[in-house]
Amino acid sequence: MKITYLGHSAFIIQANGFKGLIDPFINGNDLCPISTNDLTGITHIFVTHGHGDHLGDTVEIAKKHNALVITNYEIGQFLANNGVKVHSMHIGGRMKFDFGTVKLTSALHGSGIDYNGQVFNGGNPCGFCFKINGINIYHAGDTGLSIEMKLLKDEKIDVALLPIGGNYTMDIDDAVKAVKFIEPKFVVPMHYNSFDVIKADPEEFKSKVKNSKVIIMKYMDEIEI
Repeated sequence: MKITYLGHSAFIIQANGFKGLIDPFINGNDLCPISTNDLTGITHIFVTHGHGDHLGDTVEIAKKHNALVITNYEIGQFLANNGVKVHSMHIGGRMKFDFGTVKLTSALHGSGIDYNGQVFNGGNPCGFCFKINGINIYHAGDTGLSIEMKLLKDEKIDVALLPIGGNYTMDIDDAVKAVKFIEPKFVVPMHYNSFDVIKADPEEFKSKVKNSKVIIMKYMDEIEI
């Protein structure tokens, strides 16, 4: 399995013909070195919540690649009304797909969809737990620290993708606490330095995490698990 970081909270997970894109904020992200035209073979898209820096380019990419979008019900309805192929879920739901298993986890955040000057209901924000080829990956989405993260220890997470930027999400110190709750083998910091208000030093985060290995990924870096 290969994980590629596209910046902010956007990742690609690849395994055995599956190529899933999470929170595709690409166009408009000045720090992302690619455009949507550079993407190939996307089979699935996962959207944690409705904000523009996460819903991002979902409609364009999904239509171009005929990709299935997996997200919450409200965002699913919005996307379906825009001609996108959708599988809707909700927090706590777990579903088997041909590539593996997906579970939606809770996230403490908002989810309004700003579209053509109107704000649409984006439902509850979420994170995702993936089990693919026996590997467990947790993408937290945008969230503050929650005591419910202790439950994720039972998921035996191999790789946790956690926000550290503060202001809108956990900051470094709260993300360190989240690592203690979850006990993943590896943790990748995300959602920092994309905007001035979420400036954070991943090296500081790495220095404070004691029982998991921190992997600091630059844009377009890849790791294999």
